[in-house]
Amino acid sequence: MASTQLILPNSLPSIHYSPHLKLVTSHPTNLPQSNRPKLSTHANKKNSWLDPFDDGPIPDDMEFGSLFTDGKQEEDPRPPDNPDSPYGFLKFPQGYNVELTMLASKIRGDVRRCCCIISGGVYENLLFFPAIQLIKDRYPGVQVDIVASPRGKQSYEINKNVRWATAYDPDCSFPEPAEYIDMLSVLKNRYYDLMVSTKLAGFAHAAFMFMTSTRDKVSYVWPDDNSAGSGFLLTQTLKPPSSNLSDGGYNMYNQMLDWLGRPTRNFPREPIPPLKVSISKKLTEYVEGKYKNAGVEKGKYVVIHGIESDSKASMQSRGDLDSLLPIHVWAEITKEMRDVKPLFVIPNEKEREELEETIGGDSSIIFITTPGQLAALINDSAGVISTNTAAVQLANAREKQSIALFSSEEKGRLFVPEAKEKRCLIIPSKTGKLIDIDVETAKIALKTFESSIAFV
Repeated sequence: MASTQLILPNSLPSIHYSPHLKLVTSHPTNLPQSNRPKLSTHANKKNSWLDPFDDGPIPDDMEFGSLFTDGKQEEDPRPPDNPDSPYGFLKFPQGYNVELTMLASKIRGDVRRCCCIISGGVYENLLFFPAIQLIKDRYPGVQVDIVASPRGKQSYEINKNVRWATAYDPDCSFPEPAEYIDMLSVLKNRYYDLMVSTKLAGFAHAAFMFMTSTRDKVSYVWPDDNSAGSGFLLTQTLKPPSSNLSDGGYNMYNQMLDWLGRPTRNFPREPIPPLKVSISKKLTEYVEGKYKNAGVEKGKYVVIHGIESDSKASMQSRGDLDSLLPIHVWAEITKEMRDVKPLFVIPNEKEREELEETIGGDSSIIFITTPGQLAALINDSAGVISTNTAAVQLANAREKQSIALFSSEEKGRLFVPEAKEKRCLIIPSKTGKLIDIDVETAKIALKTFESSIAFV
């Protein structure tokens, strides 16, 4: 029987390894050497751990087809399935029907649902109204939800652009674990496309936003080392000039507004809308009954707001804590009013007795704690005289004549820019303390209400 031998072809090279772990091949002398070019595998990336598929910015000369249409987003094409359902359009959650989400919507960055986490009280939430209107203008058909403190949530009674307002204090440093997990679950199950936050974020707050599974996460961060690690979890970070965002006054959210209204491909920058509030008929009728019981008529009273109190319903700004006057100063300012009656707004019933003793038993006093009722009260008044509280901004929003008392001229320009166009007269203190306000100047200013009573 013939023996079989394993014959190796001569064309195969022999392979051996060098001591330096390099792969070396030896070719027979009768075969030509290969002229294949050497390929480099070193990719020029900024940080391959952050995004291994990031190949740099999109070239300026790249053209997009009809799939990626420029301009604003279109209305949501999905038809409603159950109009009575709070979810609106489908029998199953949005996250399980990915076939209905177009690729162009992801590329353009369309926003169907947006969540805004607002830090602060009534004043800070009220000044965020222009940003909400800007989101509605920038993304047609978007549904805006709010997460704010229990006091801040009350502001959205006079904002028609908000779908849901949820009470949760984002400023709490040590929240209850059950409450924290519950809020995280609620936000995660709503499937937001965009989440913006005005709380200065460190790693903890950035992780909270990251765990909601929102596509785009935008937040202010600490201007110091406390912001370490937050940038890795957020899509966009905004760094304010100081650790107190309210120090910026009326324009405290200018960086957020600048980012929200940014221009896109062949689409100009979105203009910043003014501060506006909407008052329901039911709220107007309720407040009308309250001020009639206080002894004043519609259009014939001046709202007095900013009485010194330890109540949380004082509605003062975090950027101006010296913004309340004691009762005896208000009594001195309003004692010569004749044609129009002063209507004193108290944030707590315990101030009523002292106010009646100081001003008189026939004085008109009304107990108001919510910004919605205060807005309705101002809307039916002849004007407002107030310290730096939410009453000044509500008067400007309803285009009512107002007198604002500030601790300094700088604070007045900061919180009421373009005061003349807003029909607001600013009276600053010359010493930098509100208690030293010029009472005589305020008395003269009040005569403007008496000479022009506004019948609404």
